[in-house]
Amino acid sequence: MPPNDEMPQSSADPPGLYLHVPFCRTKCPYCGFYSTTDTTLISPWLEALAEEISLLRDGEKALKKSGQGPGVRDQGSLWPPHPFDTLYLGGGTPSLLPDRELTAIFDLIQRHFRFTGAAEVTLEANPDDVTPEKLLLWRALGVNRLSLGVQTLSEAELRFLGRRHSAGQAREALATARKAGYDNLGIDLMYALPGQTEAGWLATLDEILAFQPEHLSCYQLSIEAGTPLAKLSACNKMKPVDEDRQRALFLHTSEYLESHGYIHYEISNFARGEAYAARHNSKYWRHTPYLGLGPAAHSFNGRERRWNLAGVKEYCEALAQGGMPVAGREVLTQEQLRLEILCLGFRTRQGVSLQALKPFPQAVRTLAQYCQAGLLVVEQGRARPTRQGFLVADSLSLMLSE
Repeated sequence: MPPNDEMPQSSADPPGLYLHVPFCRTKCPYCGFYSTTDTTLISPWLEALAEEISLLRDGEKALKKSGQGPGVRDQGSLWPPHPFDTLYLGGGTPSLLPDRELTAIFDLIQRHFRFTGAAEVTLEANPDDVTPEKLLLWRALGVNRLSLGVQTLSEAELRFLGRRHSAGQAREALATARKAGYDNLGIDLMYALPGQTEAGWLATLDEILAFQPEHLSCYQLSIEAGTPLAKLSACNKMKPVDEDRQRALFLHTSEYLESHGYIHYEISNFARGEAYAARHNSKYWRHTPYLGLGPAAHSFNGRERRWNLAGVKEYCEALAQGGMPVAGREVLTQEQLRLEILCLGFRTRQGVSLQALKPFPQAVRTLAQYCQAGLLVVEQGRARPTRQGFLVADSLSLMLSE
């Protein structure tokens, strides 16, 4: 492992727990995340999930018996030695789960995992799943952060994105969530869509800001391989927004939201104050360990990364046969860890510590060039990207590591 001063978060911050709920009522044509519309698999998936947790726990017990103790990294343990301080139910569409099944999941998690008293518990929800009754149940289960996949308030853009909710349903879901007492509300939006005007995008932002969300994720439309949109693009039936236009929209979005009191703390993420930055997702950018459960879920213990089989059936079959549903794993070298610290760090407003740049001989000279170009600033012992720097975050990490 690299010295602690190169990666302090991995050892200091509590780990996070992610649960992938791999079910959707319909598949959006732009989405590259794994999910299935076969909801008849929910019951066997739940049984397999319980088995995955059991096998993880049994593996940790075996380590303890051998005298290795919990969370021993060089033994490949993924069970953390400390309580989690975040739980994130993502997908897929967790909000489509029936009440009984969702309750069973929370019961399972509470029986087997430890959490800090102020844990952040996030549930991703589609607007047309939101009802006053479901909101009350989610709160009773411990959900204290709701992430709504609104994407846009334009009916034409919703149709293009293949979303199953209307703009009216999105507005109603936001209002209903506020009435139900949710005071940590995150909203996902998409921009740089074909045919979208700047005025139309700003109209969506204006209306969304009227709900005063604590968090906004603003993603530019990306063409993911294997998706229906990728096929349309390949045969010239859809023309993506050109890069110059994407850059202009990115800069305008950042300026606009910061002028309305939001902190642009990661390339695509904005928070209404530091307290509302997504604690769970921040673990990925800060290289903090996390445990992932369910099909296609990833885990990282500080040195090793693993990922599960993507298909629900394959995931269930592996566990039914008594094996872990791991599709692959990689043990990162010290050099790979250092490079990831740069790649992930330059995606964030926090940037990277100057200490983390020491292993790279050319970094000091290159750093000065980037500061002069207005892409980075150096303050309080850290190199932080500017708004312009966010546009070339990948290049920053590559050039500084040469």
